[in-house]
Amino acid sequence: MMTPELMHARARSAGPLPLGPGEPAPAGMLRAGLGDGTGTALPAWPDGATPSLLEEYQVAPVAVERSGETRRVLAAALRCCWTDLAADPWPGSPAPVDEVLAAYRALIGRGDDLMRNWAVGALRRLHDSAWLTVEAGVVRLGPRCASWPAESHAQLRELLRRLPSGAEGAVRPVVLPVLAGDGEGAREAADGPDGDAGEPGGVAADATAGGLGEVAAGAAAGEVAAASEVTAAADLDADLLEAFDERRRAEIVAAFMAVEHAAEPVHEARFPALRDPAPRRTVAEMLRRRGRVLVQGRETWISGYADEVGAAVSGTVGEAERAVLTLVLVHSVAIPRAEGVLPADSWLSPFPAPVEELRRHTRLPVGALDAALRTLRHAGLVTQVKAGEEAGGYVPGPQFHRLTPAARRRLQEELILAAGPHTPLATAIRANRRGRGTQG
Repeated sequence: MMTPELMHARARSAGPLPLGPGEPAPAGMLRAGLGDGTGTALPAWPDGATPSLLEEYQVAPVAVERSGETRRVLAAALRCCWTDLAADPWPGSPAPVDEVLAAYRALIGRGDDLMRNWAVGALRRLHDSAWLTVEAGVVRLGPRCASWPAESHAQLRELLRRLPSGAEGAVRPVVLPVLAGDGEGAREAADGPDGDAGEPGGVAADATAGGLGEVAAGAAAGEVAAASEVTAAADLDADLLEAFDERRRAEIVAAFMAVEHAAEPVHEARFPALRDPAPRRTVAEMLRRRGRVLVQGRETWISGYADEVGAAVSGTVGEAERAVLTLVLVHSVAIPRAEGVLPADSWLSPFPAPVEELRRHTRLPVGALDAALRTLRHAGLVTQVKAGEEAGGYVPGPQFHRLTPAARRRLQEELILAAGPHTPLATAIRANRRGRGTQG
């Protein structure tokens, strides 16, 4: 049986957790019931805060690939699936993919093949990050839509009243507000990337990878969804936050949201709860209850998986993705390090691994390689860069900021074993590991 900490970590790395009939959600999560007794569990943010709080502190969240298209496609899906505006948006009603694409075309006023390809790519990202469920030609709102705060529903209703449907002749493009999403999911319109949206603490994919739970998605278009409800489990942080006044409590929550959802480490000067050791301990305990830890830099902080938890969630990245990630690290980190142009303790590199090199050194078919790179990109494990007029390549992504010191050491050893398995250093690493295993 999974511990609460591991359940929170799994929900972050793989998406909403499936729950059996009558099974409650762990503390600190929402239970989105599916009408048949089953449900999904997804993390609830402390004190009702959302990652949009980062805007107040001018902190960049994890970037969403083609974020504009992703938001517009999510809006088009919401336009088609939220048929009863008197009810909550989730779970809504199923809609054919073609109907959603028609609503998207009406929204942007274009219907060329390029726009359609972008829309299909956005549907795939939204499916992978559990904002939508796309199956058998049918689109349904995903379980992450259940996490929209009730106070945001009025804004969403007003948005939908301004959106054209695919059946309407008049095209009325509108400026879409940024929907409240977590850095891994609306990464993670998340993405997620929470984003959201993958931390290689073992090397685990952080949010945006799969994890749709058991949301049914095969009903005929127009069918009314079964009665569902969203309930909140016990507050995970009430005992920690009740001791602070309103101002200090808000500072702690802001620091927590920043280290969990920022694209890069945040400077402690901007967050009093990170600068002061007492509230920082509270932030650290809030993270610990979710299988997370604070990772310290030079006057900067970010969160990562606790070492014992990171190993348990590392299986969310497939074998093909691990192989491609290893190639990216070899060409963008290991080789520049060996040439003395990259510091030994850095996992972020300005030297992209060219796509041609990746194709040359992998046995994966081109389609499988592209799919693996897409998964790694959405998880924040690699970033695609351009090099002027050239094709550019791939470098380690922002999730490498979240490595703990122990995870850095493990990854360094794995990279040595992958790049030079027959070198004396690799032999020493294997001998050291055997020795640790014997002592254990």
